[in-house]
Amino acid sequence: MSDYSALDRLLHRLALSAPPLAEMLHDIERGLYLKHAPEDRGRHVFVTGLARAGTTILMREIHRTGEFGSLTYADMPFVLAPNLWAKLSRKGQKPGKRAERAHGDGIEVDTQSPEALDEVYWRIFDGKAYIGADGLKPHRPDADLIDGYRDLIRLILLRTGKARYVSKNNNNILRLGALARAMPEARFLVPLRRPLDHAASLLGQHRRFLDADAFTRDYMTWLGHHEFGATHRPFLFGSRPEGDPATMDYWLRVWISAYSALDGAEAASDNITFVPYEALSNDPAIWHAVAARIGVPAGAAAELRSVADRAPEAHDPALADVAQNLHSRLEERGFTALRAGNDTQA
Repeated sequence: MSDYSALDRLLHRLALSAPPLAEMLHDIERGLYLKHAPEDRGRHVFVTGLARAGTTILMREIHRTGEFGSLTYADMPFVLAPNLWAKLSRKGQKPGKRAERAHGDGIEVDTQSPEALDEVYWRIFDGKAYIGADGLKPHRPDADLIDGYRDLIRLILLRTGKARYVSKNNNNILRLGALARAMPEARFLVPLRRPLDHAASLLGQHRRFLDADAFTRDYMTWLGHHEFGATHRPFLFGSRPEGDPATMDYWLRVWISAYSALDGAEAASDNITFVPYEALSNDPAIWHAVAARIGVPAGAAAELRSVADRAPEAHDPALADVAQNLHSRLEERGFTALRAGNDTQA
């Protein structure tokens, strides 16, 4: 974001900070293109979970199969009008220069890289229902709002020439049950990382983004990303997590709260699957099982890899035990679902 020109920043502000303009452009997009969009067969894949769980790498690996369309950086900032913007912009015609993203995690992106951008839809059309000053509470979109989201998916598929959609959106944990019920043919994948490593990574990213400049803070807010840093607002599955975000204990409480909620959502829906992150990174058989679950051929993984975990800082052992016990239970459920094997959409 630091290399965005003054014009880029102005376009982002115009397109993302003013809901009436975004809604108007989306209405124009629908009027011009929805009648030409492919039928929604519902066989999509949604990757979600807490940030730093491996959601981005898993989504990129799925997108790399060539079976799926997705929003990409080329669709920014007019993500609700992907076909209209593609006609006006040349940004997506070439990949452009690859560069490491702001997280400093070795993941390189260019204009054609898929990214978590569809939260803009939920924020623009229903943000007041779940985004508050103190945090983000569970979101219960109604049928009309979900139908509108499915129309946006169709518009993205029209632009990309694909029949299936893949999305990575961490905020979907707020509405996971509603989406899973409304889209029974879809598959929802929830990467599951060891809680001490996960909390340490969240703490590190929180510190990294605390001193973000004004445009970066606005950018994260426009995209609905409040996971860490200067714009942090926690997920509110019950009461606000206690403690100081500069400590491990705070992020362990965030982990326990989020994955306890995901525990309930997964138990109620057979199209939600926990994917153990460490096994996915190290064992090709897990990637093959994930591919079978979503109904695609599994080539050799290109980006799945082990990462150098941060050493956990001082923390409450009792909190760590609660988190680890929950992780062990969810991990076993994930392995069981993936071993079941032949649940494909082909």
